[in-house]
Amino acid sequence: MGFCLALAWTLLIGPWIPTGAQNAISWEVQRFDGWYNNLMEHRWGSKGYRLQRLVPATYADGVYQPLGEPYLPNPRDVSNIATRGPAGQASLQNRTVLGVFFGYHVLSDLVSIERPGCPAEFLNIHIPLGDPVFDPSRRGDVVLPFQRSRWDPKTGQSPSNPRDPTNEVTGWLDGSAIYGSSHSWSDALRSFSGGQLASGADPAFPRDAQEPLLMWIAPDPATGQRGARGLYAFGAERGNREPFLQALGLLWFRYHNLCAQRLAREHPRWGDEELFQHARKRVIATYQNIALYEWLPSFLQQTPPEYTGYRPFLDPSISPEFLAASEQFLSTMVPPGVYMRNASCHFQRVINWNSSVSRALRVCNSYWSREVLEATAALYNQDLSLLELLPGGLLESHGNPGPLFSTIVLDQFVRLRDGDRYWFENTRNGLFSEEEIAEIRNTSLWDVLVAVTNVDPSALQSNVFFWHVGDPCPQPGQLSTEGLPACVPPVMRDYFKGSGFGFGLTIGTLCCFPLVSLLVAWIVARLRKRNFKKLQGQNCQSIKSEKFVEGVEALEWQGRKEPCRPVLVHLQPGQVRVLDGRLSVLRIIQLRPLQQVNLILSNNRGHRTLLLKIPKEYDLVLLFNLEEERQALVENLRVALKESGLSFQEWEMREQELMRAAVTREQRSLLLETFFRHLFSQVLDIDQADAGTLPLDSSQKVQEALTCELSRVEFAESLGLKPQDMFVESMFSLADKDGNGYLSFREFLDILVVFMKGSPEEKSRLMFRMYDFDENGLISKDEFIRMLRSFIEISNNCLSKAQLAEVVESMFRESGFQDKEELTWEDFHFMLRDHDSELRFTQLCVKGVEVPEGIKDLCRRASYISQDKLCPSPRVGARCSRSDVEVERTPQRLQCPMDTDPPQEVRRRFGKKVTLFQPLLFTEAHRQKFQRSRRHQTVQQFKRFIENYRRHIGCVAVFYTIAAGLFLERAYYYAFASPPSGIAQTTFVGIILSRGTAASVSFMFSYILLTMCRNLITFLRETFLNRYVPFDAAVDFHRLIASTAIVLTVLHSAGHVVNVYLFSISPLSILSCLFPGLFHDDGSEFPQKYYWWFFQTVPGLTGVTMLLVLAVMYVFASRHFRRCSFRGFWLTHHLYILLYILLIIHGSFALVQLPRFHIFFLVPALIYGGDKLVSLSRKKVEISVVKAELLPSGVTHLQFQRPQGFEYKSGQWVRIACLALGTTEYHPFTLTSAPHEDTLSLHIRAAGPWTTRLREIYSPPTNGCASYPKLYLDGPFGEGHQEWHKFEVSVLVGGGIGVTPFASILKDLVFKSSVSYQVFCKKIYFIWVTRTQRQFEWLADIIREVEENDHQDLVSVHIYITQLAEKFDLRTTMLYICERHFQKVLNRSLFTGLRSVTHFGRPPFEPFFNSLQEVHPQVRKIGVFSCGPPGMTKNVEKACQLINRQDRTHFSHHYENF
Repeated sequence: MGFCLALAWTLLIGPWIPTGAQNAISWEVQRFDGWYNNLMEHRWGSKGYRLQRLVPATYADGVYQPLGEPYLPNPRDVSNIATRGPAGQASLQNRTVLGVFFGYHVLSDLVSIERPGCPAEFLNIHIPLGDPVFDPSRRGDVVLPFQRSRWDPKTGQSPSNPRDPTNEVTGWLDGSAIYGSSHSWSDALRSFSGGQLASGADPAFPRDAQEPLLMWIAPDPATGQRGARGLYAFGAERGNREPFLQALGLLWFRYHNLCAQRLAREHPRWGDEELFQHARKRVIATYQNIALYEWLPSFLQQTPPEYTGYRPFLDPSISPEFLAASEQFLSTMVPPGVYMRNASCHFQRVINWNSSVSRALRVCNSYWSREVLEATAALYNQDLSLLELLPGGLLESHGNPGPLFSTIVLDQFVRLRDGDRYWFENTRNGLFSEEEIAEIRNTSLWDVLVAVTNVDPSALQSNVFFWHVGDPCPQPGQLSTEGLPACVPPVMRDYFKGSGFGFGLTIGTLCCFPLVSLLVAWIVARLRKRNFKKLQGQNCQSIKSEKFVEGVEALEWQGRKEPCRPVLVHLQPGQVRVLDGRLSVLRIIQLRPLQQVNLILSNNRGHRTLLLKIPKEYDLVLLFNLEEERQALVENLRVALKESGLSFQEWEMREQELMRAAVTREQRSLLLETFFRHLFSQVLDIDQADAGTLPLDSSQKVQEALTCELSRVEFAESLGLKPQDMFVESMFSLADKDGNGYLSFREFLDILVVFMKGSPEEKSRLMFRMYDFDENGLISKDEFIRMLRSFIEISNNCLSKAQLAEVVESMFRESGFQDKEELTWEDFHFMLRDHDSELRFTQLCVKGVEVPEGIKDLCRRASYISQDKLCPSPRVGARCSRSDVEVERTPQRLQCPMDTDPPQEVRRRFGKKVTLFQPLLFTEAHRQKFQRSRRHQTVQQFKRFIENYRRHIGCVAVFYTIAAGLFLERAYYYAFASPPSGIAQTTFVGIILSRGTAASVSFMFSYILLTMCRNLITFLRETFLNRYVPFDAAVDFHRLIASTAIVLTVLHSAGHVVNVYLFSISPLSILSCLFPGLFHDDGSEFPQKYYWWFFQTVPGLTGVTMLLVLAVMYVFASRHFRRCSFRGFWLTHHLYILLYILLIIHGSFALVQLPRFHIFFLVPALIYGGDKLVSLSRKKVEISVVKAELLPSGVTHLQFQRPQGFEYKSGQWVRIACLALGTTEYHPFTLTSAPHEDTLSLHIRAAGPWTTRLREIYSPPTNGCASYPKLYLDGPFGEGHQEWHKFEVSVLVGGGIGVTPFASILKDLVFKSSVSYQVFCKKIYFIWVTRTQRQFEWLADIIREVEENDHQDLVSVHIYITQLAEKFDLRTTMLYICERHFQKVLNRSLFTGLRSVTHFGRPPFEPFFNSLQEVHPQVRKIGVFSCGPPGMTKNVEKACQLINRQDRTHFSHHYENF
């Protein structure tokens, strides 16, 4: 049974126990990092442990600031005096160069303080003026950069704890130069096969030094590239610093592998670890023996005391004094060169760096000279107490280290031996037996060299550190600098050299991102515009006359500063027509009899230029491709001129002279400008100086201007009309007294005087003559209708023939002429008897000429409302007699009505008849008005501003306070409070700017998402938060945040540009401190180039990409491009997803600080994501369109099903996508249906490609069975207009398609009032501003419905038609008279058919709001809601601000632009 158990145990466990491995390592293996050598003081001798001083530190401040000038001499002065001795002096002890460099190798095993400290501190050495090496040009500003080495961060805090440097390797003789100072480093050097160190292609050499080995890998100075060029992987970080250290590293590498091979032969059952540790133990012991018992006596010329055993209480730490005594003294022993020989004692020639051949390998160093005692004493002012350790120790040394240096070095090595628990002679550590120790003591460096090389043992002396007479291979002679190449002179390296152009080009490219984006946006806009025009061309067939197709193509030369334009010249009987590429008429040249026409041809440059010169016209200059084309047109011109009976002359001249002789359109315009200036200066009695500055040759120019004559085209242009208008034809025919087809200065002056200064009788007589077409002294009804039609032409012929006939009949009947078919001038003037004041101030508006403000002020009719002469409704007005409301008017009354005397146009401000009945006011009496001083007015204006915008100011203040606080916190942190990394010292401005703006931008780009949470905003506006947060301004706040964020982004980028420049010129020692995870100080002096930072790092590449994304997004989001291409705006704005991904990646790389973007982004992202999910839950519900109607002016009316549970308020808007046009492109539109209606409706104007295609899709189907495409619906979303009901009095101002929200509001208000729903709002004034009433006739239907259902007089409608000219213009005056007459007779507007009052021109908002204060004196706040073009909303806002300066009713303005 026992046998079976033993067998089972063997089978289970046996294979897992390596044979022979149980007792192979019977000792405690020494750690690679030096820890736990001393079991009481674990850190003694460990890597990173601080140096232990023998004497107290002598810092300038007692803590860390070093002593310098003027307390100590300049280091360069000391160097020039003490270390400029003769080279090539023979060693007094006949030391070999191997002893010198073996000492360096021992030091690399014991101590390393070359690595610079972090943060970087510099003790720069100022070079004396005229230094022969560093300042031969005597600049006087040369500085040698000297960076302080690393220190223990726990030191340097106080005088009792001064700064101590740290040792970057283990402080033991443990072979760290062979095996590395860490376990990972050792593993990187091992092959893990046979216990050997890894070799390269040649087993005799280590593998090449590669990343990520922490090796000193200097780049090639010529190329800056690293690579395998004989740089090997050693345990010492700087084992490749020089060829002699490299040779000793190769020596111990081979010796270890030799020992491992020998052990493998002796113990074939050992594994790799056993072989490696046994070989390592033997190599370290041999190394300790050679260093202490062979090399040290040769260096000090004295033997260390006998080893008495391990002393655990002895501190073996390396001292700074030991460095000066050993390493610095060894530097004085380096010869000027080293002979190179082979195994047979043959000395070889050496090829130097400059391709020359020398007898030895050049070694460059400074040489110590003892003959400088007096000069050195002079530097220290003869004060020995100031003498430093190095120069003092050198002064007492001669050949060998002096007493001070010898004592320091011997003490250090004895402490290293006696305090080392793993010393090979310590029999208690179990490393070696007595026999093995004796064997090791008998091993010398000679044995090692013989073992690892193929040299003949007889070719080496037994003591390789000395050469005595009789030893083999004597050197040819003592080496000196003679015959050796000169040392490479010091090089001043400019890290940024060659990078300036590329760096500037990169910055310029980044700055061009917006320009490139602008170019792309412009191209997109042009393409969209062209496609839109094609689309429009497909929808409306152009009626271009095909008779113009025949013609001659040419280029018209317009002047030296103007580009040539392609034209088509078409000859017709009596005229020459010039057309553009779209066959639009550019110019018509009349060919009248008795005219002298000149044809001038060019006789050079290909004979392809033609000048057509006709009197009283500017010249026509044509350029042809071929002379044949010009000749064909000339032949046709000759025929046409002969047929017209015109005489013409023809000659030739040089092309340059021809163009100089031509009168261009620009020259003609200047001539006409002088014409009109002097014309009005005479009519209006303007001073000659006020007529404008004249050219230097003013007399000639004025004479030429006054003798010129206007064609009918120029006359029409001066009036802003078309040449074919009936009004132009009538006026031109009347003014052209001589009938030559042109108006002279006197003819124009005569007719202008009548309009500017004539009486009403003279003006009416002038109009009578204009439209007395048959010149019989009478105007028939047909002529009267033609007269009205000429006036109505300017309103796009908005009246039909029947309406015009009805107007004429009513005017004849009202004047008592119903039985007459023709009118005399007296009858005509009698018909206008009630409008003398209008005729008195009637002018002829000439384009480009300003009428004096005095006349404008007298004539301008301000629309306002007065409670003194106002009836609230037609039902009440029925009790008012007509005679009670007539305002007394006399011809002598020239002043315009003021607030206390309303004009006749006020009769139906509310669309009702005017009576003297007192209106139903909501208050009892006026508030008292106070006369305020200017200071009180300013204070009141400020109070009103705060009152109106207190929510906006509060939110903006809180938001920007947080952003500024984040900026200041980061800026302060990196300037004063950050851990000492040195980044603030390297790039103070750049790091403050980049980090501060990064915090603010992270906050802004995160919380800008909340402004786009439409569902959340719609919900929150109905809560108490609406009293504190202006949700209506979410889009404006979005733009404000975006604008601020882009400014901060530019500043952030500017900060990084500064950083990149400074990082590109900073040495790797500084960069390794700033970015320890990115750079390692491997001895290279070359920092990364600028392009590495921009394009080869994650933050740089993502940052550049984000700049490009932002440039595209911001350009396409600008108002202009958003209007040109909404789809481009829509698509590019969805780049925000990429933007946020890049932001997360950009900050996650943590170059400078840990990622912080998620702190700001997480909460807004979750809220925004939830809001998007709500929208997505609605978007994919297909909604059927129940009715589609194409309305005039490109408006499409859609009526569609109301989704279940869809609740909204009047004034809200939705986003729709048409399935036939794509399911991803949504467009916002305001609902025009009221909340009580069962269906939803939209009125969409075809203003772009999407809305135009939408109009096409919903055109009436040819097949009655066809159904309309379905919609996706998202919404509803709230805006400021839905708050109309919160004001007792509300004013709604709609411009163009901006009337859509008010259609819903008007219907909602009337419905609620009809069902006795309690509404706080008691009165609504609706102002509709439109170019012509035909543009939005669908709204007129809605207003008509409101008028019919408004039984409580809640709504007052005012319509302003802006296409018409000012009221003092002749045409508008006549329309105004007809409109007032039509309202007077039929109680409705001539133009709209509504009872609402129709006005001409733009609404005067300020007088209108002033009148509201009179009507509603006790209403403290009136809501003003405007929607339309930005220009209109700005005028409304300006009027509100002006009114709010008064201590009266406050007007709160809410607006939305489109």
